[in-house]
Parts: sequence; structure tokens; C-alpha cells
Amino acid sequence: MAHIDLNDTDRLILDELHDGRNVPANIADELDVSRQYVQQRLRRLREHGYVRNIGRGVYELVEDPRENA
Repeated sequence: MAHIDLNDTDRLILDELHDGRNVPANIADELDVSRQYVQQRLRRLREHGYVRNIGRGVYELVEDPRENA
């Protein structure tokens, strides 16, 4: 899939997942944004293969697109 342009929130989400698996609610609290917005960004990152939902809403980093930039 084609490379995507990351916004600031995407980068912060990737930072959070770089530290380990996490759920949207925790990420949203850390970033002080809505859970719904985090879920939207995670869905987009998942569609591009950068993160995956391993079950029960827990996400992990698969590939950090910032490393290939």
C-alpha cells in the first residue's frame, strides 16, 4: 500500500505504540484527544499495515512508517 502523510496525532499514536501495546482509550488520555479520533487514526494506520488490532481493542505497532522516510 502507498505511503501516507502522517499528521501530528498519527506521530504521537505511533510514539505511544512504540512503547508497547495499548488501547485507544489510554492513548486518547495520554494525548488529550477524543477516543473516537484515536480510533479513526488507528483505523487509517491499520489500513496501511502500520498497526494491528491483536484483539479486544488492543493495538500494536507492526511497522513504523517514520523509519522509511
